Amino acid sequence: MPGAFEVRYYLAGLWQLVRGDAAGLQKLDISDRGLLRSFWAIVWCLPAMAISWLWWRELYLRGMPRDTELGGIFFFRLGMLEFANWLVPLVLIGLLAFALGLGRKYHAMVVAVNWLSVPFAYAYGLLSLLLMLAPGLTGFLSLIWLFLMVALVFSISRIFRLICGPHPLMIATLTMVLIVPTMLLSDTLERFLGIYPG
Repeated sequence: MPGAFEVRYYLAGLWQLVRGDAAGLQKLDISDRGLLRSFWAIVWCLPAMAISWLWWRELYLRGMPRDTELGGIFFFRLGMLEFANWLVPLVLIGLLAFALGLGRKYHAMVVAVNWLSVPFAYAYGLLSLLLMLAPGLTGFLSLIWLFLMVALVFSISRIFRLICGPHPLMIATLTMVLIVPTMLLSDTLERFLGIYPG
């Protein structure tokens, strides 16, 4: 598992890419081994995910009778949702990348997206914590949530531009294929798995 120093090194490379510096790509391990190791980002995100899951549990319980109890199966279903939200978009951009003749760029895209998930997971985890501790700030925190979504879309598009080249339509398509299906899938799976807040 990559250590803290290595993860910081990857994040520094991503920050360079977001700023438009292509040299940041050299800090990412886009080899076959690096591709596989990038999925350790899931483990790095787990503490932040746990906070988000606790907030989701609290939100879910608000619409249920007071004596409702949620056991481990609830968190297992949240884990299934998280797993699907992580992998399905990567599969979709992989199919699109190969269709567009960008197969050799796919490793770099996956590595970048996986490690980019770490800072955003902690940002969303912090917001979830604030929503639990200060529910009166929901309106303000919702604006920050929206800002983070915009920042995520901006970051991905900037990174993809340096990986795939300056082709605005292609970059926009890849970015939207990564983001939009996740939103649709989340809503569908939440209802299917019975974890949608009432």
